[in-house]
Amino acid sequence: MSGTLNKVMLIGHLGDEIKMHYFEGGGCVGRFPLATNETYVSKQNNERVTNTEWHNIVLRNKAAEICEKYLSKGDKVYIEGRLKTRKWQDDSGNDRYATEIQATDFTFLSTKKESEQNAAASQESKQESQNEAPKNGLTSPSAAKDSNNDGDNDLPF
Repeated sequence: MSGTLNKVMLIGHLGDEIKMHYFEGGGCVGRFPLATNETYVSKQNNERVTNTEWHNIVLRNKAAEICEKYLSKGDKVYIEGRLKTRKWQDDSGNDRYATEIQATDFTFLSTKKESEQNAAASQESKQESQNEAPKNGLTSPSAAKDSNNDGDNDLPF
């Protein structure tokens, strides 16, 4: 194969609000850190270990404005783009480098508020199901009556 490929796909959580920079010509750039996690069980002590990797995401123009409007710290997002390394000189004249993901596509997966609401709803439903479950393992008379109902419900599913 004679071609090359520079493609990155990430699913992670925003580590901070999107920082916008506007230019005189009307263009803009948005930047934010994205956290991805890797979790495994340590063979040495059988404990769960989580490693977080931070990625610098760069969006341009309309994409940056959309993300600034709808995303906030903690939100989960899918980012697709390419790696780009920038080089500059610091105040001392030393060469400095930064590797970033130039985002070309994104999908909002969940907001921080939605995640918190889903966790609370899940916890509530667990508590309700535990409270409603019969203690002796038998079904309640009303549940047995409903399951034996041969009424008009002839649906195969």
